[in-house]
Amino acid sequence: MKNAADVRRQVRTYYGTELETSGDLKTNACCASEAPSPLVAAAIRNVHPDVQARFYGCGFPIPEALEDLRVLDLGCGSGRDVYVLAQLVGAKGRVYGVDMTSEQLAIARRTLPWHMDRFGYTVPNVDLHQGYIEDLSMIESGSLDAVVSNCVVNLSPDKPRVFSEVQRVLRPGGEFHLADVVADRRLPPEVSRDPLLYGECLGGALYEADLSSLARRTGFLDPREQSRSGIVVQNDEIRRKVGCARFWSVTWRLFKLDGLDEQCEDYGQVATYRGSIRGHEAAFRLDDHHLFDAGRPERVCGNTAAMLSETRLAPHFEVIGDRSVHFGVFPCGPTLAAQSVRSVGSDDAGGSCC
Repeated sequence: MKNAADVRRQVRTYYGTELETSGDLKTNACCASEAPSPLVAAAIRNVHPDVQARFYGCGFPIPEALEDLRVLDLGCGSGRDVYVLAQLVGAKGRVYGVDMTSEQLAIARRTLPWHMDRFGYTVPNVDLHQGYIEDLSMIESGSLDAVVSNCVVNLSPDKPRVFSEVQRVLRPGGEFHLADVVADRRLPPEVSRDPLLYGECLGGALYEADLSSLARRTGFLDPREQSRSGIVVQNDEIRRKVGCARFWSVTWRLFKLDGLDEQCEDYGQVATYRGSIRGHEAAFRLDDHHLFDAGRPERVCGNTAAMLSETRLAPHFEVIGDRSVHFGVFPCGPTLAAQSVRSVGSDDAGGSCC
């Protein structure tokens, strides 16, 4: 593969005709190893079997508190996450899906009436578009509350443009919820240009530090990691090709918020979760070290305070304090609630019990 057209042609062929089901994948890079929240798991059970059979994703980048909102799924494929989101936004919300692979979109479109009937919606709340995730011209600027992407950005030949387009279509305070494959190093050309490795979500994986830098350069100033799981390459041919490179599936929250600090700063702010997010009544997890028990005040840095008070999460939190007085660097370690969870060995108090 030498240019963007070659990359797109190979990816379209791989996911359109070479792979008939997710069982045809040769690695677990495009397979989610973590467990979804109970709310998302219940929504997945309402998705048509034909759609689920053609799902290729490495996580569950499904944000919370989506009722009545407008959400876009980048690289929606056969529509698994689109139809999960369609349930979570409700009949008054709207979900858009964009994908370049006609074979995948055909399944999503064929099952649209089935899903609307199953969800009890008299008017469809899903719009499906064939196109490239680097060109979201069909979406109005500043019109979306959230964008999700499940193991698709690594397949793009122009990742900076993807991030710029997502930044454009999000409203202020909107969120880019991203699950993707990252590498522990910049991959050599013989790996990054290999058609099989690219199709398996490994060849196009960014060095993790480069992905974080790209997010910051395009306006997502404080990327927050949510979860991480290792990718085990068991196929002998692929393991030989990637050599010593290591890969992970990582999920991030990226907020479109102006004025965030470059590092965590202390303004004496305190946040208390109201326990009002559906499916997460007992606790809410913002990222891998910010867990909030309902009713328990937690000291937070200025960036976290903004994420909780200047986004769709604002109705669910009481944030006390502003940025009028600065107290220096904030030691942004685990919240008290997160420390409590780790001390008893639970991996996610915001999951099964909430």
